[in-house]
Amino acid sequence: MTDLTAIKAQARKAAFARRKLAHDSGAGHAGYLSEVLAGYRGVPLSGYMAMRTEIDPTAAMAEAAAHGPVCVPVIIGKGQPLKFRAWEPDCDMIAGEFGAQVPASGDWITPEILIVPLVAFSRAGGRLGYGGGFYDRTLEGLRAQRGTLAIGFAYADQEDDNLPLEPTDQPLDLIVTERGVIEVGK
Repeated sequence: MTDLTAIKAQARKAAFARRKLAHDSGAGHAGYLSEVLAGYRGVPLSGYMAMRTEIDPTAAMAEAAAHGPVCVPVIIGKGQPLKFRAWEPDCDMIAGEFGAQVPASGDWITPEILIVPLVAFSRAGGRLGYGGGFYDRTLEGLRAQRGTLAIGFAYADQEDDNLPLEPTDQPLDLIVTERGVIEVGK
């Protein structure tokens, strides 16, 4: 285990504890996320199906689905970028990798906006994920093709301005919490 690996593991442990406290307080809702997404109606959007103590974007995804394509990530394999399957409210879902719910069937979509789950974030756009690198690989590939907006969605208490980051970590463009919208770098 490298020093950075150990440092990231400690940062994740602390961030998971902060996220659990925020989640258990019932603080999370998608109101600000809905407001942000209203400015991008019709643009292909990826959300995610919340697991464990993640803040839940489903209400904002359902609103967006009334105006354009919405999809959710599907893990294809270790070391691979994510693929995205079309999602609609009440579509048939099955268990995917790591227990994440994914649509049972549907078209594959290339999103231009990604609502990104995370363990911790910084106001500078840093993101600490789960350690698999799925979103970093995916965002790097999508951004090489066209402009892609990465919106971190988290509880405000997940903020940590001392994240252990690597050059391969893809930055967030915007962060939305239950308390408001954080413009990266401001």
